[in-house]
Amino acid sequence: MEKLLLCFLLSIGLFSASEADLNGQAFVFLRQSAVSFVSLTAQLKKPLRAFTVCLYAYSDLTRAYSLFSYATRTVDNEIHLYKEETGEYSHTVGGAGVNFRPPVRSPAPLHFCMTWESASGITELWVDGKPMARKSLKKGYSLGTDASIILGQEQDSYGGNFDEEQSFVGDIGDVNMWDFVLSPDEINIVYAGGTFSPNVLDWQTLKYEVFGEVFIKPKLWP
Repeated sequence: MEKLLLCFLLSIGLFSASEADLNGQAFVFLRQSAVSFVSLTAQLKKPLRAFTVCLYAYSDLTRAYSLFSYATRTVDNEIHLYKEETGEYSHTVGGAGVNFRPPVRSPAPLHFCMTWESASGITELWVDGKPMARKSLKKGYSLGTDASIILGQEQDSYGGNFDEEQSFVGDIGDVNMWDFVLSPDEINIVYAGGTFSPNVLDWQTLKYEVFGEVFIKPKLWP
């Protein structure tokens, strides 16, 4: 029923894209749902052979959930950041994934940066300015540019086919993306609140659409 409702709302055009400076704000996902999410519009002109994605998330969910999902029409998990029920974070590039296990912590806002480069296949996950051990994914691969980018849901097909059991409940903010790998020093500056002119997704000039019960409220982290 929720999926049918979403299709109906989309068909009658109740949602319109916005562009805004969301500095100091966060998207608040209120409850488990298959129809609540945020769709982002990226500035992509050529296939990606490297990237950095950084964001803050705050949730007390104990089940698995999706944070960031980048899909193309040929690969539904081109880029994916997913919290497993085990407490590990799955980072996917081009449909292949590796898991990282940060230290166990009480619920608190967490800052994530995930990086990947095609030349070496090296991928990294940084949590609150601290790197997990480097791993390897999809050396020589290129990511497509016709992207559907979703916060708070996992795309099992381009732009949809969501499962409410994988939906995010909590706050997501400070979402930025670059078409290159930030250095360790730069990642720590981003974690401290700095920026390096994000050229794919920029939280201060973000193009987005909100669907379902997602609200914009002041962020709960520094």
